[in-house]
Amino acid sequence: MAKRLITAAIGVPLGILIIFLGSLSPHVMSAATDILSVMAVFEVLSAAKYTRYRSITVLSLLFSALLPLFFCYDDLRTYAIPVAFLFLVMLFACTLMRHKEIKFEELGFIAFISIIIPLAISTLAFFCFQFKEHGTFFVVYTLCVAWIADGGAYFAGTFLGKHKLCPEISPKKTWEGFFGGLVAAVIAAVLLGFGYELWDLLFTGEHHFAVNIPILVGAAVVSTFLGLLGDLIASLLKRQCGVKDFSEILPGHGGVMDRFDSVLFVAPFVYLLCKAIFPITIL
Repeated sequence: MAKRLITAAIGVPLGILIIFLGSLSPHVMSAATDILSVMAVFEVLSAAKYTRYRSITVLSLLFSALLPLFFCYDDLRTYAIPVAFLFLVMLFACTLMRHKEIKFEELGFIAFISIIIPLAISTLAFFCFQFKEHGTFFVVYTLCVAWIADGGAYFAGTFLGKHKLCPEISPKKTWEGFFGGLVAAVIAAVLLGFGYELWDLLFTGEHHFAVNIPILVGAAVVSTFLGLLGDLIASLLKRQCGVKDFSEILPGHGGVMDRFDSVLFVAPFVYLLCKAIFPITIL
């Protein structure tokens, strides 16, 4: 617990600084998510012991670094599919050279995480590019809902947990913890909604928008389920790889992937929802 709190005491202010700078320039958020994507992909490759394929590891990390940039910037977006195709071609070429060692299921796994993880994490940067002045709110909302649900589940499960949720994959998760996380996420969504309105009023002296609280709450409920799904998938992956955490870069929390596993499904969901019916929250 002490390590978790110390890491949080350092990480939270750093995260706030990055989000603040990202509100001033989306390029800062893009760079931050790019670094996180590469770190997360490397952690998964290391856990699965695929880093022994050095050429493929370098290729995967390079692609993980480039892919978010091609999706964030309009001028580069048209080249995203050709670059992805080139990545797959080069991946197959490396496989042919080491066909006695690499299996096709390993190749598929490497390609999958090299695409999915960067796209999911860089969604946080998409908010800043796509929704301009409201992008920061969506970043904060996504992270808070995912992490507060996770934290609420941890504490509720620790003190109230009796009924196992998925014992074969994650023995410590309980139904009590899940519902505790759900309540925490809903409360966070309400507070963030009213807080964003209050922030606008305090700094401008008048209301420029109203936040749709019911939609925020509904999105928080769905996000709690999606966050749990991401968490369980990461737990299953760690169990199959025989590791407790993806890395030890964040003492008490594990690695970047351990911290962002619940965000992997939540961020794209919130983004797609906003794109479909924007302004979803700002009316």
